Amino acid sequence: MDIFQVFRDRRSIRKYKDIPVERDKIEQILDAARLAPSWKNMQCWRFLVLTDAERRAKVFDAFPDDNPGKKAIGAAPVVIVACGNPAESDVENNIDYFVADVAIAFEHLCLAAHAVGLGTCWMGWYDETKIKQALGIPDEMRIVGITPLGYPDQEPKQRPRKELSEIAFFDQWP
Repeated sequence: MDIFQVFRDRRSIRKYKDIPVERDKIEQILDAARLAPSWKNMQCWRFLVLTDAERRAKVFDAFPDDNPGKKAIGAAPVVIVACGNPAESDVENNIDYFVADVAIAFEHLCLAAHAVGLGTCWMGWYDETKIKQALGIPDEMRIVGITPLGYPDQEPKQRPRKELSEIAFFDQWP
């Protein structure tokens, strides 16, 4: 699939078919995440892949009931928890770059998933402490995002995007 088509067609998926995801596909998208750039090539990211229903349920319980993506966490056959180790990155201009590092790798993962026919939905509204305790994630790690992963059972329409002229400026700020 053409990379620009992947950019255009990827959507946040919140409904999944009850079909297991092949391990080789999971490893393929994790490999795409592994190839992402990072602060001084420190590669601070770690991905916890949950295929066991009981482990996924622990993540489900850490999402507030009014989170619109909570049902996706409960329905998807796989949940991926994207973590970062701040000690394997740095802070510059008051920006914690471990967040950027994990975000870049996580987006590689989401785009690769779409390219192989899988759906994702980047989620960030959850109880981090509850998830870390339930899954044994070390204290020094931070959860940057979570996604359900599976075969989509919906085809959402593209959401509105700002025009390029609203977000990109050449040579000077308007």
